[in-house]
Amino acid sequence: MRPSIIPATISFGPELRPSAWDLVALPLVLALVWLLAFGGTQMSTPYNLGDPLPMSLDPGDLPYYLLRSGLRMGAGLICSLVFTLVYATLAAKSRYAEKILIPILDVLQSIPILGFLSITVTGFIAMFPGNLLGVECAAIFAIFTSQAWNMTFSFYQSLRTIPHDLQEAADMFHLSPWQRFWRLELPFAMPPLIWNMMMSVSGGWFFVVASEAITVSGQNILLPGIGSYISLAIADKNLAAIGWAILTMLIGILIYDQLLFRPLVAWADKFKFETTPGEDVPESRLLTIMQRSRLIQALSGGPGLLWNASLPLFRRRSDNLGKAPSRRRDLGWMDKAWNAVLAVVAAYALIRVGEFVRTEVDLDEVYHVFLLGLATAIRVIVLIALASVVWVPIGVWIGLRPRWAQTVQPIAQFLAAFPANLMFPVAVIVILKFDLSVEIWTSPLMILGTQWYILFNVIAGASAIPTDLKDAGGNFGLRGWLKWKRLILPAIFPSYVTGAITASGGSWNASIVSELVSWGDTTLTATGIGAYIAEATAKGDFPRIALGICVMCLFVMLFNRQIWRRLYRLAEERWRID
Repeated sequence: MRPSIIPATISFGPELRPSAWDLVALPLVLALVWLLAFGGTQMSTPYNLGDPLPMSLDPGDLPYYLLRSGLRMGAGLICSLVFTLVYATLAAKSRYAEKILIPILDVLQSIPILGFLSITVTGFIAMFPGNLLGVECAAIFAIFTSQAWNMTFSFYQSLRTIPHDLQEAADMFHLSPWQRFWRLELPFAMPPLIWNMMMSVSGGWFFVVASEAITVSGQNILLPGIGSYISLAIADKNLAAIGWAILTMLIGILIYDQLLFRPLVAWADKFKFETTPGEDVPESRLLTIMQRSRLIQALSGGPGLLWNASLPLFRRRSDNLGKAPSRRRDLGWMDKAWNAVLAVVAAYALIRVGEFVRTEVDLDEVYHVFLLGLATAIRVIVLIALASVVWVPIGVWIGLRPRWAQTVQPIAQFLAAFPANLMFPVAVIVILKFDLSVEIWTSPLMILGTQWYILFNVIAGASAIPTDLKDAGGNFGLRGWLKWKRLILPAIFPSYVTGAITASGGSWNASIVSELVSWGDTTLTATGIGAYIAEATAKGDFPRIALGICVMCLFVMLFNRQIWRRLYRLAEERWRID
């Protein structure tokens, strides 16, 4: 009798049999899949420009609006992460690419989000005619522009400050560029990158109102979401609805903190430069469930095998051992030629913009706009200095205590996510009631949503200080200011520079909405380039919009090149942890 090729019973090995942890993991996975499928279906429904989208201030609709906004921010975060890994790596690896990419990043960081939205929304709608997906893509792109720059600066800074001994170890093991990226560079940059991802998502709530309330071809489109809900509540002066929106945002932040960022922080702790036995480490219940669930391990096995298989494909074919080192050729003439090409391109762009602006603007107004930019620059400098004095000590204190960091993490995320435009009514009422100076007391609104970049980056830098350095400082008796001067400030300096440069760029961007604030029929205007751009945008005066944005970009690039880039170089050359 021929034996059957089909077994009578199917047996599973012990590693594939479901466990008690799978009873918890399976509902979470199924719920996540269902939410993604349901939200994706709602984002791609038929839609024609001019059709009204249902929006109400009923608190019962807020969970649905939270889902829609959460999916947009999640999509924007994924796009930002991909952009960060590619863009920052190119900028850090090639000095020729760096001369183009970093100035472009400075410009992109300083362009107002409304400028991106007004340019791209028509194109996205044309890509998906008769479908809501075009408007959704425009909103996701706007959220992407509010998240990507901070993450890119963080990853770029990490790649430039990798300790020399780690680089020498990679050379000794003859790692290819592909292997070096996945085995050394990305793991080393992961802890600060995750903290900046948190800040980017939280800061993205500031721009949700602008990204979900879109105006195109004279049509106002309110996409279902928390941002549109807040915009509608502000227009109706409905304080109760604003309170419900704030409560929903708090619940949403707690949800994605538990489901995404807390597991990521706990997982990335293994990538710290060094760890000490007995040291407090971040914990996450969800991460524990995922690591012990056999279902999750089975689902992740396939991608893990593919990724591991890709590493040998790009290995070096030869280690070049025994060969005499080749003499490096002097390529100074290539640097000069490259700089000349960039200068010619920049000059041509300035000439074309100048020709466009001169159609409506005379030289006296150009000079006046430069003075407005100087006024805003003074505000930015003062605010960044004050924020640094406040948040650097607090960030160091939190970063040196991992358990406290887990407690403070959702609170900081909520404060960073709190939309600054909800404070405009309070600012207008207080300034008018106490007859305060508009030039001074509207300035805090510029830093309200961007000061958290400094806090989050300092926390990341302080948490990454090697324990042997802290022990050495204790052995040498470092106390008080001497400890800050010799140990803490040099260790956190690279992370602080990343936070300060993004906070500075964000403050310039926020000046457009903070130097001209309104509540009802009352409008307060401060002197500055932000108010100039806001007024020109309201009138649709494109030559003056171009002039204002160009002047703002010029100031931002000047600040970054003359101040922040030099501080970056100082961090790379003098205060790198080796």
